[in-house]
Amino acid sequence: MRHELAIPQQGAQTVKESPDRVDRIAEQFEEMGDELRECYLLLGRFDTITISGFPDDETAAQAILAVTEQGNVSSETVKAFSREAMRDLIAGLP
Repeated sequence: MRHELAIPQQGAQTVKESPDRVDRIAEQFEEMGDELRECYLLLGRFDTITISGFPDDETAAQAILAVTEQGNVSSETVKAFSREAMRDLIAGLP
């Protein structure tokens, strides 16, 4: 699962704390049964992107809500399918 994060005004005011925030997010994700696999700083519409792999969509939603409720980031979550999953999905088309 891919989570694109934008930094709203509150987060922009404390942008120097971002690396520590990412560490706390990684800890939160681990507590919820996942790991923060990758995190990148971006140029463009979004400020960062994280890659994770929660066991289900409900857990992913809870994790993102837990992160965004702190007010430092806003989120857009995109579910990604692996190449193998894509083949299975397409093979199952009527």
